[in-house]
Amino acid sequence: MISYRIMDRLPAGIKDLPWPVEDDLQTPETFSATDFGPQPFDEGLIRAIAYAGPPYQGSPTRIFAYYGTPQGEGPFPAMVLIHGGGGTAFVEWVRLWNERGYAALAMDTCGCIPVGGDGLVSRNNFSDSWQRHTWAGPPGWGGFSQADSPPDDHWMRHASGAVVRGHSLLRSFPEIIPDRIGVTGVSWGGVLTCIAAGIDNRFAFAAPVYGCGFIRDCPAWKADFEQMGDQLATRWASLFDPAIFLRHAGMPFLWVNGTNDFAFTLPAWQRSYRTSPGSSTLSLIVRMPHGHGGAGESPAEILAFAEHFLKEPAAPPLPSITSQGCDKDRVWVSWVSEFPIERAELNVTHDSAPWENRLWETVSVTPGIERAETILPHGTLTYFWNIVDVRGLTVSAEHIDAQD
Repeated sequence: MISYRIMDRLPAGIKDLPWPVEDDLQTPETFSATDFGPQPFDEGLIRAIAYAGPPYQGSPTRIFAYYGTPQGEGPFPAMVLIHGGGGTAFVEWVRLWNERGYAALAMDTCGCIPVGGDGLVSRNNFSDSWQRHTWAGPPGWGGFSQADSPPDDHWMRHASGAVVRGHSLLRSFPEIIPDRIGVTGVSWGGVLTCIAAGIDNRFAFAAPVYGCGFIRDCPAWKADFEQMGDQLATRWASLFDPAIFLRHAGMPFLWVNGTNDFAFTLPAWQRSYRTSPGSSTLSLIVRMPHGHGGAGESPAEILAFAEHFLKEPAAPPLPSITSQGCDKDRVWVSWVSEFPIERAELNVTHDSAPWENRLWETVSVTPGIERAETILPHGTLTYFWNIVDVRGLTVSAEHIDAQD
C-alpha cells in the first residue's frame, strides 16, 4: 500500500494518469546484475545493478542500470540519467557525474543490456542491436507501433516507470541525499524526463535536452502518426504525450535545445516549457547538434543548474531573463545575474523553411549591467536573445515570431 508520506508528494490530478504510478514510487526489489550474463560490467566505483520494472503482459521485468558514486563516503547528491533513441545505459555518463561530485544512475529503458551485436560490452556507442535480456519489457522508441496496446504494456509507461523506480531506488541508498536528486535525459530521454517529472515531484529539478511534449506537432514524427491513422494517433497523444504530465511538474526546469533540431522543433518546445507550472530556464543554442556525448550529455548549463539546486551550499544560479520587448524597430532584453554578462546575442532568421533547415544569424550586442537593446534587422521572421555570463553559460529568452 502506498504510504501517506508518498501520497502527499503525488501531483494533483495524478489519479487521472493512465497507469498505476503509485507502484513506481516505492523502492523496487533489486537483483544481481550477473543474472544478465558474464560480461564485465563493473568498473571501479561504478557497478551494474538490476531492479524490478513494471509488469509486462502479466510477467515481471527487470531493469539494467549503471550506478556509481564519487570517491569518499558521502552523503552525495545524485543524478538520474536517461538515454535517448539508439542508446542504452552509458557508463561514461555515470562517470562524468561522479567526477563532478555526484552519484549517478543510468538505466536502460528498452529491456536491453549495453552489449552490442558482436557480443562485446559497448562503450558509449549506438547500436540497432543491443542485446535484449530475459526480463525485458516492450522495445522502444516512442511506442508508436504499440498505440493500440493496453497502457500498462506500452513502452512509454515502462520506460518512464524504469526512470521513476530508479529514482526511488536511489533515494533508498544510505549514501544518497534523497531530496537532492536531479534528472536529465537526451532526446527520447528528454521526453521521458518530462513524463517522469510530471509523475514524481520528488525530483529537485529536471533538465530535458531536445525532448519535449506536443510530439504530434513535430514534423520528424509526422509519418509515424500518419501510419497509425487518426484514431490511434489521437489515442497515443491522449495517453502518452509528455504534455499530459508536464502540467503536473512543479519543480524547476532547465530546457536545452538547438535552433535546428530535427526531432523536437521550437514551436512544440515552447508549448512544452509554457505548460510546466514550475520555473523554466531556457538554453537555446544556434545549430546545436543532436546527439549524446558532448552535445546532449554534458552541457555546462546542466552542471551549473545542478550545483545550484543540489549542492550545499548552493552555487549561484544561472542568469534569469526578467523581460523582453519590442518598441517599433528596437528590441530589448533584461536580466538579473550574480555574474557579469559578458555578451548579449540577438539571433534572427529571415527564413520560412522548415525549422530544421532555417538559417540563423547572430548579432552581437554590447550588454549593459542588466539590459541590452538593438535594432531588429529588417525582414526578421523569428528572433530570440541569448545572454552569456563570464563563466560562458548561455541563457535564452523565449523565441518571438516577429510577424505576430
